[in-house]
Amino acid sequence: MRTHFVGITMGDPAGIGPEISLKAIDAKKEYQQSVLIYGSYKVLQHYHQQLNLSTPLVQIQNVQEFQPGKINVISVVDLDFGKDLEIGKVSPIAGDAAYRYIERAISDAMKGDVRVVTTAPLNKEALHKGGHAYDGHTEIFATLTGTKAYTMMLWSEKMSVVHVSTHCSLREACNRATKARVLECIHLADKAMKQLGITTPRIAVAGLNPHSGEAGIFGHEDIDEIMPAIAEAKSEGLCVDGPVSPDTVFLKAYHGVYDIVVAMYHDQGHIPMKMVAFDSGVNVTLGLPIIRTSVDHGTAFDIAGKGIAKADSMCYAVDLGKRFADH
Repeated sequence: MRTHFVGITMGDPAGIGPEISLKAIDAKKEYQQSVLIYGSYKVLQHYHQQLNLSTPLVQIQNVQEFQPGKINVISVVDLDFGKDLEIGKVSPIAGDAAYRYIERAISDAMKGDVRVVTTAPLNKEALHKGGHAYDGHTEIFATLTGTKAYTMMLWSEKMSVVHVSTHCSLREACNRATKARVLECIHLADKAMKQLGITTPRIAVAGLNPHSGEAGIFGHEDIDEIMPAIAEAKSEGLCVDGPVSPDTVFLKAYHGVYDIVVAMYHDQGHIPMKMVAFDSGVNVTLGLPIIRTSVDHGTAFDIAGKGIAKADSMCYAVDLGKRFADH
């Protein structure tokens, strides 16, 4: 049986990404058989020594050189502390390096060398200062894989959410809640849940306005755009409900009424997810030709370099990526 390699991109090297990447592989012996890191070897070597990890650290040039039982690193951009990098600080050098790790990992995934790319957090300000004007990981992956139809999913054992829009203003989010986009997200949610083993996913579509517009009293977007998308999805045989009032839909999902919720904008989906699964949530980009999962937290510059960052979210992200790969 072919090994499904997982490539972790270590994120912004000034944040906690290097630390949690190392800790995850060191903590789980099974990861040492198939998980590698795309990053900066010198940075990882610094943390490896600081954390006093027992698993040997080794630098390789490509996945074919993978050495089981060790923490394997493909050093994409080498950086020196003090000279190139200051822990916990926004830096164009760090932002560019974080992008280069992703670029190499995606290239290897598109070639089939790795099956899953799992990303540690990057800093958007550093990314932009480094010359890469993307809103975040999702848009980088979509661009570098040539993907047009994609969405962000936040997954946890307690609840899962996909988003019609994410990184844009609230005013713009209302404009993006079109019939075509809502239907696209319903399809992506249905496919993702089936890939995770749910034969007939129960999908709830959240309303955009309070009380889903209250029959047009609080706005017509739910009537004009969301309801027609739901009707079309139902006609295709999908199990879809909505638009469900956004102040209750997540509670219903949490209690098992639905398998996944289609949220209309970033905070509508992120706030309930982070309330119930902050340490166990996983960010997934749906619609890509490769599998991409991610931790659901930021670079945490305030604790970077202190050795106290937890790798739990990274482990959840790797494990979910493996689940997708197995299906």
